[in-house]
Amino acid sequence: MKTQSIIMIELPQLGPDLSFPENHFALDEPNGLLAFGGDLTVQRLLTAYQSGIFPWFSEDEPILWWSPDPRGVVDIRTFSPSKSLRKFIRKQHYQISINMQFDAVIDACANVPRADSGTWITEQMIDAYKALHKAGQAHSIEVWDDSTLIGGLYGVVVGRVFCGESMFHTRSNSSKFAFWQLIELLKSVDAKIIDCQMQNPHLQSLGCQEISRNRFLHILNQERQASFPDKIWHPRFISAVGVS
Repeated sequence: MKTQSIIMIELPQLGPDLSFPENHFALDEPNGLLAFGGDLTVQRLLTAYQSGIFPWFSEDEPILWWSPDPRGVVDIRTFSPSKSLRKFIRKQHYQISINMQFDAVIDACANVPRADSGTWITEQMIDAYKALHKAGQAHSIEVWDDSTLIGGLYGVVVGRVFCGESMFHTRSNSSKFAFWQLIELLKSVDAKIIDCQMQNPHLQSLGCQEISRNRFLHILNQERQASFPDKIWHPRFISAVGVS
């Protein structure tokens, strides 16, 4: 006779106002699940990110909101690309751009093949982050081989924190190169961390480390009072830093 365990959880449902439950109410299991419902308007997304909360859900799920503990971050001040990546990039003729093809980057990220044949970057999410980009709050880094887009990443800006969302590559190391050049760009304006949300082996290989949620929220609260110079997100090609 087969038996089946059913785990019931209780979650706050977001209403029409933009408020969220306090982060410490997030569940331990699944780690960081805080609330469900609401919408993905620019205003709600900005309120979420400013509070250390982000949406993450699949096509067949309601909108789920998360604030995990620990939090995955990259310390911009101590990041160093691997010797193998430096050596590889020196042999290529890849170009780097900022905000030249945001829509193409998020579309490519949504179409990355995954082990479960699914994606959390649903059409609803794509539309929401494209709206954030138009509002000047989401940005992309692109990698090119001549006129072909071969890699990139995108994320949301909160004050002087870049909250990374997703990346893709169609050539070896192109997403790592995009990440490296994002680091160099942010380092040039004295940013301190990139929010990676949850650590995984790939992010760990890029220097992602875990800190407590309280520590992350403390840093976020400090850094959201500052802002990046508008000019750094102006759409353009840039010279790669640290390659030669």
